[in-house]
Parts: sequence; structure tokens; C-alpha cells
Amino acid sequence: MACAYRIPKFLQFFIIFTIISCSFSRLVSANVELDEDNWKQILDGEWMVEFYAPWCPACNALAPVWRDLSTQAARKSLAMRAAEVDVTKSPGLSGRFVVTALPTIFHVIDGEFRQYKGPRDVDSMLGFVQQKRWQQTEPVPAWKAPHSLQMTLVAEFFKLSQVLRSVHTMLMEQYGLPTWGSYLIFAIGTILIGALLGLLLVCIIDLLYPPRRSDKVLVSAAEARHRDLDGKGVDDEQELINDDIVDDNEKDSDAEKNSASDSSSSEAAPAAGGDVADDKPEVRKRRPRKAD
Repeated sequence: MACAYRIPKFLQFFIIFTIISCSFSRLVSANVELDEDNWKQILDGEWMVEFYAPWCPACNALAPVWRDLSTQAARKSLAMRAAEVDVTKSPGLSGRFVVTALPTIFHVIDGEFRQYKGPRDVDSMLGFVQQKRWQQTEPVPAWKAPHSLQMTLVAEFFKLSQVLRSVHTMLMEQYGLPTWGSYLIFAIGTILIGALLGLLLVCIIDLLYPPRRSDKVLVSAAEARHRDLDGKGVDDEQELINDDIVDDNEKDSDAEKNSASDSSSSEAAPAAGGDVADDKPEVRKRRPRKAD
């Protein structure tokens, strides 16, 4: 009877110990689920990060290996920790890390990012960390690092694309719009937003680089004529006087030529009569100048 009583006690103790051990092991080997809020914790220490999706067959095949990775790392007292990102829940992180295929694995140590492209078994990944084979791989450039400004903007665009996709789905499912109707709404919205951004850009350029003012002043025709006369008054007047004098001389010469015969006959007449005419100086009459 005593033996029958002790065996259940022993089994009960063994079951409790097993449950506690499994729970402790699960806590130690649990992978960290990263999202938009807590992803920056991988910038400190050493990490192996997997990007996956629930609908990806290759990701589902890698899932047990990935769970075992953190367990083996804990048993070997490695400082490396494992984390995973569900791209369907955190699309911004997939854009931030430029994930183009699934699953994608990154090795991160003290803010340096390297993509792991080796075999996807536990021993190979642990050897990559334990033997520091990651030093043979070029890190991601600084401008392309997930925590850089450029990749932050890319992540925001990825978030915006997911929002637009959800709006497109809502317009078709809840409001019953056809596909072309939803596309038409997005096209009109894009044109309006582009026009507003263009107007804003023009205003900013005019503010930073204002247009130069022209030195030319618009005046009336009468004022322009008056300014021309004031500027060259003496020269124009002298030129006009010279023109008048030349015209008078030409007229007098023509008149003398025409009256040559008359003068000769008149000179002959006094000689015949014996009367000598008194010489009178010729008076030149100036032609009146036309008013401007």
C-alpha cells in the first residue's frame, strides 16, 4: 500500500517539474515579435531577424527551425537573440528593410545590418553567429540602413500604400463601386493633390528667389517725344536750321538761273538810254520754319 501511495506522488512531482521546465524553456526560447513600435530594440546587441508572412509556404517550413534557433542559442550561452516580423501586420518594416522576397533573414549587431543568405538550418545560422562569419559579408550602406532618413520616408510610403489599398477595398466591398470607379476617384484625387503641390512649390520658389524688377518705365508717346527733344534739343534745332538754309540757297540759285536772261536785258536797256541804275544790295528772305 505504501508503494502504491508513493508512485502517484512521484508521478505528480515529475509532471509538475516537466511543466515548469517546459514553461521556462518556452520563455527563454520565445522569439521577439517586432512591429512599428518596438523594432528599434534590435539596434542594441546582436540579433537574427526573420521577415515572414502567414501565407508563405517557405516561411511556414522555416518556422520550427526559427523557434529552435533561439533555444539552441540560449543553451550555448550566445548573446544573440531571434526576432521575427509579420509583413502583413507591419508593412512599413518591410519597406524600411527593402524586403523583396520571403522569408528574408537579417543579422544585426550594434546597428549594423547584413542580410543572411546562407543555409537555413540551425547549425549553419548558429555557426554564422558563433564563428563570426558575418564579418565576411558587407554591411548595408549607411544611406540604406533601416534607421536612416531615406528609409524612414520609404517606410511611410509603404504605410500609405496599405492605407490606399484598404480604401480601395472598402469602396468596392462596402459601397459597391466597380474597379474602374475606384481607380477614377484615385486619379482625380492624384491630379488635385499634384496641382496643390505644384502651386505650393511655385510659391516657395518665388519666396526664395523673387523675380527681378524691370528698369523700363512705360511712358506715353507725347512724353517720349518731349524727352527726345530735351535730350537732343540743340542738335535737332541746329539741324533743322541748316536744312532751311540749304533749302533757301538752293531756291535762290534756281531763281538766279531762271532770271539770267532778264538781268542781261535789263542791263542793256539802261546802257542804251544812258541811265545808270543804282546798285542795291540783295535782301535774302528766310523761309519761315515749320512748327514741330
